Amino acid sequence: MTPRMQRTLPAQTIDPSRGYTATIHTDRGDFELKLDAAAAPITVNNFVSLAQEGFYGGLTFHRVEPGFVVQGGDPDGNGTGGVGYRLPDETNPAPWNQGSVGMASNAAGVSGCQFFILLGDAPHLGRSGVYNHFGTVGSGMEVVRQIRPGDVIKGIDVSIA
Repeated sequence: MTPRMQRTLPAQTIDPSRGYTATIHTDRGDFELKLDAAAAPITVNNFVSLAQEGFYGGLTFHRVEPGFVVQGGDPDGNGTGGVGYRLPDETNPAPWNQGSVGMASNAAGVSGCQFFILLGDAPHLGRSGVYNHFGTVGSGMEVVRQIRPGDVIKGIDVSIA
């Protein structure tokens, strides 16, 4: 078990009717995510909770596939780490276009903390029924495109509209 691993899903504290923005500070600069709490309230609550606890600070982006995806938030740094729980399915009709933000998911149970940002459209993700779409890049997509494997997440600040 990694030191960052938890055992239970955080208590639901966000208000799904409010707007949440996450500013991610990286080696390459900052970018902003507009979180969709109405479409994925449990996933947004989880992301906000982890961000506010400082979970993501010092973690890296471990996966970059040009034209497809940038992925980070793994406490193990290799795509296999998690927080000890899985998020429920919150698939929704949001389109999986460039700039979409989703929570990674696989049989190993990484759906609790690893998030990804699409570098190009990927409509097939909406048909898979596995990934929770929980936001979009609001600004700084040029920063996201510059991210390379090993780039550090210095921290995430969350604001409420």
